[in-house]
Amino acid sequence: MAFDLIKLLTDVFQPQAGEVVVVACDEPTEGVPDTPAWQERRAMAEEWRRAFEALGRGRGFSTSPLLTYPATGANNAELPTTARLGDREVVLSEVLMASTLAVFLTQFSATAPLDSYTRRKADFRAASLPGVVKRMEQSALAADYREVARRCQILLTIVAGASAIEVEFSSGHTCLFDVRHRKPEADDGFLPRHKQGDRVINLPSGEVFIVPYEGELHGDPSRTAGSIPVAHGREVCVLRVEGNRIAKVEGSGEEAVRLRRLFDADPARANIAEVAFGCNEWARVTGVVLEDEKAGFHWAYGRSEHLGGTVGPSKFTSPATVLHQDIVYAKGHPIQVARAVVVKGSSRTTVIRNGAYVVF
Repeated sequence: MAFDLIKLLTDVFQPQAGEVVVVACDEPTEGVPDTPAWQERRAMAEEWRRAFEALGRGRGFSTSPLLTYPATGANNAELPTTARLGDREVVLSEVLMASTLAVFLTQFSATAPLDSYTRRKADFRAASLPGVVKRMEQSALAADYREVARRCQILLTIVAGASAIEVEFSSGHTCLFDVRHRKPEADDGFLPRHKQGDRVINLPSGEVFIVPYEGELHGDPSRTAGSIPVAHGREVCVLRVEGNRIAKVEGSGEEAVRLRRLFDADPARANIAEVAFGCNEWARVTGVVLEDEKAGFHWAYGRSEHLGGTVGPSKFTSPATVLHQDIVYAKGHPIQVARAVVVKGSSRTTVIRNGAYVVF
């Protein structure tokens, strides 16, 4: 079937009369140069804005001019103060607070800062599409989201109430993620007005995620510990994890050096911020994290408060060092998940075996 953008916007957002929709994209800066994929993404943003505008004429809601702002340069960094709404300079936060739905097609993820706006305004929800490309309209964006939602519910039931997620990688390394004191959430591709729970989703959607316990309770340290392999091209470095923090980066290659510098620049970046199961079977693994992570297991480091954790911008040394970065192990990646087991009381449920789900 041919991709139908109007149907996607209707099915996902179910916009109502009286709503105000804003579509946004970030723009290259002197320090962050343009790319062909980014140019395509900005064109997509205007295409999606016009689709909302056409849909609104029949449903009685309004769509603002395209909102553009200078790129932050890092995933989930705080958004700039000013932006442009069409040809007008505006205060970005004022535009968002005047809207009921925001859709961000960006180079750098805005998921975390958008989540903060849902706490400031009850009638506000947002979709974040960092790194989205046009071809996803023929893959993960075209998914049967009823099936995605079904898979999410299965995973949500398995993870809810768990104490740990044990992961063995194809490299032989293992890590235990302590998920006590936490509640999992599902990003199943549905974001109607006044949705209960989390009101920020990624598109394409399809994952169940949870923030590992970060040891914030007095006398109860986090048990997240182990060794996590990270592949970059032919290089594999190993992250040693203790107490839910990346304590050491092992390796002598360029990626190991880069990661050591990254974590040395701000200790808050070393926080283990997320562990998740992507379950959109239409997702293709091509190296674009937004879609790759919906195809299988992933975890993240850095900022976590937007997902239910305790590490937010105030824990970082400056706004310039805030980030949340996902690392993916979906089918097609150099390192796979040999086994992922969810521990709940005395029960142990194997979710992934040899890179494939065994619960669907």
